[in-house]
Amino acid sequence: MSDRLLWRGDTLPATAGRIAVPSDVVKELDAVAAALDRDPLPLLVLRPDDFALKASRDFMREVKRTIDEGPGFAIVDRLPVDRWSQDGAKAVWWLLASLVARPVAQKWDGTSIYDVTDLGKPPGNGVRPDVTNYEQNFHTDNSYNNVPPHYVGLFCIRTAMEGGVSGIVSFAAAHEEMRKRHPDLLQRLFQPFYFDRQREHAPGDVMTTHHPMFERQEDEGGGERLTARLSYFQVKNGHKIAGVDLDPEGKAAIEAFEAILNEPGLAASFHFEPGQIQLIDNRALGHRRTAFKDWPDAARKRLLIRLWLRDSGGRAYNG
Repeated sequence: MSDRLLWRGDTLPATAGRIAVPSDVVKELDAVAAALDRDPLPLLVLRPDDFALKASRDFMREVKRTIDEGPGFAIVDRLPVDRWSQDGAKAVWWLLASLVARPVAQKWDGTSIYDVTDLGKPPGNGVRPDVTNYEQNFHTDNSYNNVPPHYVGLFCIRTAMEGGVSGIVSFAAAHEEMRKRHPDLLQRLFQPFYFDRQREHAPGDVMTTHHPMFERQEDEGGGERLTARLSYFQVKNGHKIAGVDLDPEGKAAIEAFEAILNEPGLAASFHFEPGQIQLIDNRALGHRRTAFKDWPDAARKRLLIRLWLRDSGGRAYNG
């Protein structure tokens, strides 16, 4: 297991994963936003090769290296979103993210760029927690799919009136705590659970997947890496939908791991600010946000733009 991922939030340097956007990158992106406001194109046809993005390419290589060879995440600070149109900001974000990996569908209908904003509904089967203002558990995005995204990227356009604090946690560090405290339960996390697919599938298709939360995979250097597909919420729903009771060992294992994830000091937290980007390795880190209270004015409501990125499998939702 890579030592670079064995970090705790309470000892992680404040500068870890943080990268400032150079002025030459901002200049390139200002030109892109202006060009697309003048001559719009559908987002899905935009490719970095169609624009002058030399400085941006170099910068996003550094961002990707920070994620892959560093703490598993990068916080890019920040883009001048206040002077771009919302369509221009989305286009810039799409192009920058495409320099890390290929954007893929986030819904079965092919939706490939996703507004994370409160729609006023409670979470449940068919309602993703990211479109509510409720507190989230630590999770990996799309844990219940065949080929989850490798990277998850969030671009902050507007913040909430109160709350909505972001948290990230290293599964490697949490795994080590689990090994020390609950070695008898740890191996259950490497065995299958039923996951609720959130109705993101073809009509009549099976409503659950069945796979472990943890797997050990060989990394590029020939070593071993831990990969996770974690969602306490989707596992509880998945077993209900499948009509299969969660076994006592499985219940004890996920509850013990949840308790570790939520211990003070293990996770790192930060307040998103407009123009910031968060990119994480979705196989190595979990993320969440606290509950929030939004602005009453719809034009000021909290808005993050999410992209899922992976170079494996197809572009379609199921990969």
